[in-house]
Amino acid sequence: MQWSTHEIEILGDTVTKRYREGDVRALLDREWRALTLLHAHAPGLAPAPLSVDREAAPPTVVMSRVPGVPLRGAPVDAARLSALAGTLDAMYRAVPRDRLLRVPMRPDHEAGLIAGLRTRHDRTPAPGTGAVVREALREGMAWLDGRQDRATAPNGPAPVFGAGDGNLANYLWDAETSRIAVVDFEDSGRSDRAFELAEITEHVSSWVDDGVGGGLDAAAFLARFDLTVQERARLRDCRRLLALTWLFILAAADPARSRNPPGTAERQALRLRALLG
Repeated sequence: MQWSTHEIEILGDTVTKRYREGDVRALLDREWRALTLLHAHAPGLAPAPLSVDREAAPPTVVMSRVPGVPLRGAPVDAARLSALAGTLDAMYRAVPRDRLLRVPMRPDHEAGLIAGLRTRHDRTPAPGTGAVVREALREGMAWLDGRQDRATAPNGPAPVFGAGDGNLANYLWDAETSRIAVVDFEDSGRSDRAFELAEITEHVSSWVDDGVGGGLDAAAFLARFDLTVQERARLRDCRRLLALTWLFILAAADPARSRNPPGTAERQALRLRALLG
């Protein structure tokens, strides 16, 4: 795919991943750390790490192949929802706290997204952006300006290990075992549960395919987690933040190279406005 940062080669029971764009060694290091940690503390939840070569051109990780088909593009029924929630719950609990605190914060966490949105705020949306998108962007930035003093406290949400990418294509359903494995840890790191759940529910892949039988029922999915009152409030906040981020991304997309159906930005605008209430 033209927007991918890597190439994948599957040979029998092994998968070779070569990093070809971006800060390739940082991508590789996050992936290898994730595979190593999860193999030690939650074996079977993700591919097993087999070998790594940071100096190869391009840098390369070899891992085991896990069975299953991506959740994206298919109905995420009750069985898949429960399996996905179980896998995520296991991943969030897997890494011991003392080890987790030595893991760097994942890219594009709350502070990074807010800084990026403030930078984008002065940019004009792509030519042809409709009134619905423009108004939602304005409302979203007004909301963001109104929450600028509500930064996460130092003793804020409990840390968890997060995959860092909510794309449903990264969650593989194995019908034989009714289990889901996770792949693609380029953006993984320390996070918190509310932010990671928002990452999944607000990723465009969670709803853009609903017209062809795919998609995620966000309410049913989130109901499978026993969230605290504080987490629920933070989840709502993070969902708004991520929905606004996605609207900027979609509004700035080149229509000639779009990876989503026509009208996706407009649908995202309505989604954001619903989240803003």
